[in-house]
Amino acid sequence: MSYIRRNLENVVNQVTKEYPVVLVTGPRQVGKTTMLQKLMEGSDRGYVTLDDLNERQIAKNDPELFLQLHTPPVLIDEVQYAPELFTYIKLHVDKNHAPGAFWLTGSQVFKLMKGVQESLAGRVAVLSLTSLSQAEISGDDMKPFEVDMQVLSDRKDERKEADTREIFERIYKGSMPAIVSGVNSNSQIFYSSYLTTYIERDVKELSDAIDSLKFLRFITAVAARCGQMLNVADIARDADINQTQAKNWLGILETLGIIFYLHPYSNNLLKRLVKTPKLYFYDTGLVCYLTKWSSAETLESGAMNGAILENYVVAEIMKTYLNCGQEPYLYYYRDKDAREIDIILEHDGILNPIEIKKTSNPGTELVKVFELLDKGMVPRSKGAVICMKPTLGVIDRENYIVPVWMI
Repeated sequence: MSYIRRNLENVVNQVTKEYPVVLVTGPRQVGKTTMLQKLMEGSDRGYVTLDDLNERQIAKNDPELFLQLHTPPVLIDEVQYAPELFTYIKLHVDKNHAPGAFWLTGSQVFKLMKGVQESLAGRVAVLSLTSLSQAEISGDDMKPFEVDMQVLSDRKDERKEADTREIFERIYKGSMPAIVSGVNSNSQIFYSSYLTTYIERDVKELSDAIDSLKFLRFITAVAARCGQMLNVADIARDADINQTQAKNWLGILETLGIIFYLHPYSNNLLKRLVKTPKLYFYDTGLVCYLTKWSSAETLESGAMNGAILENYVVAEIMKTYLNCGQEPYLYYYRDKDAREIDIILEHDGILNPIEIKKTSNPGTELVKVFELLDKGMVPRSKGAVICMKPTLGVIDRENYIVPVWMI
């Protein structure tokens, strides 16, 4: 198995010099530990995992002793299992002021953050690692996605060109390191065991009264609605659970870094807007497994191809930010007349509207909708249609055509 270099490595090296604690969060199996162990090679940093029940007991019951046994610099894996450690890590940090003393990983984004924010405010650099991005898979350097002709032209030379068939292969296979690096050649078998081994186990940690079959029905109902506005009532009905339960379980999927939301863009001048977020998965391979597509070909011609393509593009843009250690400001736009813009990228006080389409020949009609933003007083900059056209191009001076493989 060859190691795939992660973009976040540069950020980890940088913040290790500046912060006493570095915390890398993200879902199971995306390569947090592998990346950090790679960066530790040749150093005197120790390693311990709280997946080991003996270590977990000590960390929970006698955190002081635990830190005497595992003295910094140390990597503590799956630290969410012993939030009791945070106070003692803080005491150690405040006494010794050593940058990079603690590297921590956790696969529970929100629950973990709460403990960290209370104990380690100002002392911790929090980074998110996702499954692999297109850029990492093709071995390229990654920068956050921008709608800027110069930046896009530079990207064009660094990426591996791909036609529609190849893009749907990528979507179908997913981007988990075990699949991409060839350890697991069959993505369907991988996702089947991923669900039972990790997701179910972690879900039970967070909520003991979960029936596995119901949860599988639930997560399948969620996957069938990727790229759509969140409708808790529909998901609850399909999964045969009540809405409170559906809300709680959605919270768990978000906590575990399986799903994320795009919230609607709004400001005071754009009044007639919807309030409901849209739901996406970080990894499209899991969506394809849950929604039971048998191959990339059937997916490409199937009823969900537009929604899954949109999910893929949104997740890839998110990854370009998160894997560079930056916060993405991504929204979508939809008004009461159901006019919609798939993505609004906000940065430096300007908005870039983006449409996602399976077409390879986008026309001016696709960018008319961008004018809806002009009532909002926030300056609108260049727009883009991300689509299956094989080359970078323009619709007009204000709007670019960006191939999916260039994200």
